[in-house]
Parts: sequence; structure tokens; C-alpha cells
Amino acid sequence: MSTKNLALVAAAAAALMVSACTKKQPIAAANTKTPVATPAGSTDSGRQQQTASNYTQPRNTTTSPSSNSNMTKSDRDTLNQRLAKLEDVLFDYDKSTIRPDASKTLEGDVAVIRTILQRYPSQKVKIEGHADERGSDEYNVALGDKRAEAAKEFLTGMGITGGQLEVISFGKQRPLCSDHTEDCWQKNRRVHFVAQGAAD
Repeated sequence: MSTKNLALVAAAAAALMVSACTKKQPIAAANTKTPVATPAGSTDSGRQQQTASNYTQPRNTTTSPSSNSNMTKSDRDTLNQRLAKLEDVLFDYDKSTIRPDASKTLEGDVAVIRTILQRYPSQKVKIEGHADERGSDEYNVALGDKRAEAAKEFLTGMGITGGQLEVISFGKQRPLCSDHTEDCWQKNRRVHFVAQGAAD
């Protein structure tokens, strides 16, 4: 073998040895997940805006007050007819305390009165206090006033605005009946409701 051939064999052997010693190490697998592409315009703030735009606001079911705050004569007549159907609040002799049966009557009246006053914010309901024929005019006017005030206090306690309730006493001047009996006197010891305009 010639010297040139020996040199080639030696070079080849050396190349094999270097290749064996420098064995390529495997690449470690990535420990992270492949990120998912985010569609354009779908950032967190974008999703929040989309959610907000898709949210349906609850409908406002509150009855709006009538734009015509001053009632026509026809409206007032109708209102008075409705109020006339409400039961009068009755009282014991010489008393202005709301009785249990009167409380029940007032509780039944509240829904009707509240509906009327919410529709017409400037509308007022007059609370009339009455007494039977016994006693002086002055005493019965004062007693009728106490009865009307007691009814007003009850109604405001049930959520009706006090500014829309007007108190007046007629004492014994406007009786429902004129018989001189306890049954008749009981009918006259009452509080009665009537609609009035804001200017009344």
C-alpha cells in the first residue's frame, strides 16, 4: 500500500471516530402547548363589549304619570264615581281611632287611591270628616277633623303621598241620614273620600 493510500485510510478512520464520539443529542420536546390563534377583534375587551351589547335591559313596567296633569271635567266625574264606590270609614261614638273594620276598609281603598294619584301627580283626594248630630257644632267639627287626620295618617303609612291628601271637616252639617237612631248615627260618624283638582 502506498503512502498516499495509507493517509486516506487514516483520515477515514479518524473521521469515523470523531463521528462516534460526538453523537447528536435528541432535542427535548417542548413542554408548552401550541398557542391557539385568536380571531381578530375577539380580545377580552371585545368579548366584554359583545356581551354588553347582547344583554337585554329589563323593560320598565312602571306606569308613567299622565302628561295631562290637570284633569278634565269628564275625568274628574269618572274619578269621583270610582271614589264614591269606596266604602266610608266608620267610627265609634265620640272617637277618632281607626277601628279594625275601618282598617280593613282603608286597606281596600289604598290600591284604588294610589293608582289614581300615580296617574295624576297634581291630583288630590279630599278626606272628609263627619260626625253625628249629638254635640255642638264646634265640637263635631273638631271631631270630624281628627277622624279625617286619622284616615290620612293611615293612608300615608300605606305609601300614599301626604301632599296629595287634603283634610276637611264638616262636623254634623252633612249627614247621610236624619233619623234619631243609633243605626243612623253610625252612618254619619264617617270619613268619606272625594276627588279634587290641584287648584281646589
